[in-house]
Amino acid sequence: MQIKIHAWSKMLKERIGRHRMKIGALEAGGTKMVCAIGTDRGEILDRIEIKTETPEVTMAKIIDYFRQFDIAALGVGCFGPIDIHKESETYGYITATTKLAWVNYNIVGTLEEALGVKVGFDTDVNGSALGEATWGITQGIQNSMYITIGTGIGAGVISEGRLLHGMLHPETGHIQMKQHPKDIFTGWCPYHGTCFEGMAAGPAIEKRWGKKAVELSDTMEVWEMEAYYIAQALVSYTMILSPERIVLGGGVMKQTQLLPLVHAEFKRQMAGYIQTKEIAKIEDFIVLASLQDDQGILGAVQLGVEALAV
Repeated sequence: MQIKIHAWSKMLKERIGRHRMKIGALEAGGTKMVCAIGTDRGEILDRIEIKTETPEVTMAKIIDYFRQFDIAALGVGCFGPIDIHKESETYGYITATTKLAWVNYNIVGTLEEALGVKVGFDTDVNGSALGEATWGITQGIQNSMYITIGTGIGAGVISEGRLLHGMLHPETGHIQMKQHPKDIFTGWCPYHGTCFEGMAAGPAIEKRWGKKAVELSDTMEVWEMEAYYIAQALVSYTMILSPERIVLGGGVMKQTQLLPLVHAEFKRQMAGYIQTKEIAKIEDFIVLASLQDDQGILGAVQLGVEALAV
C-alpha cells in the first residue's frame, strides 16, 4: 500500500509540475474544509475534504496537505464573521462565529507562518462571487451578486469590478422580510426572526413544513412561498445595488421548479418600476451558478492569484 501511495503521489506531483503557477485554495466551511491545488488558469488539479473539528486538529491536516506542493500563494474563502480589514489588529481572524472552537482564531496568520506564502482572504460567499466573475457566468460583468440559499443565506457582491466590503462584509441574509399572506411561520433566526435567512433558508423550510426540502419537491405551495421570499429579497438587492446579473446557488436552488417561480414572482413584485434591458431578459438576469459547485474553490484560487499582486 505504501508503494502504491508513493507512486500515486509522484505521478500527481509530476502532473501538477507540467502546469503553470500552482495556487493553494481553501474553502473553509463550518462543516468541512475543501482544500485544492489550482492554477492561475482556473484548473483544479487536486482536492481533498477535511472535517471541520477544532483548529488544532483541522488546521494541522490542512497545513500537511498544502506542504506537499510548491504553491506560490494560498487563497481562503472562509465562514464568518471574519475580519477582512488589513489595517485591523485582528485582520485574518474568524471572529464571533457560532463554531465556538474557532472564535477569535487567527486563520490567516497560522497559514502564513506555516506555509511561508502570501494568503488572500475573504468570505466564502465573496469567494463564490469571485469564482463566477473570473471563470463563470458573470465574466465581463462589472456589477453582480452571488447568493447562496442553503443551510444559511449569504451573498457576495461585486461592484464596479471589485468585491464589495464595508465596516464588516454585507450580511444580506438578514434583511427583514414582509411575510407571505398565507404564512404563519415566525422565522427561525435567533437574532431577527423573520429575516430572509429566518424565512427562506433550508432550516426554515423544514421547520415550517415539518419535512426537509428534498421531501417536499412535489408540493407546489412550498416553492411558491419560497419564491415569494427569494424574489422579495432580490427586488430589494436590485433597488439598492443595481446588479447587472444575480447568480443563485446553494442546496435550496437545486429544486428545478424554483427558478421559474422566482422569475415570475420577481417581475410581479418589481411591478414594472425598474425597466432595463437586463431585467427585460429575466432568464439572463437571475441565473443559477454555472461552475458545478466549484465556484467557491475557484474563487479561493483567484484570491490566491490576487494576493501575489499585492
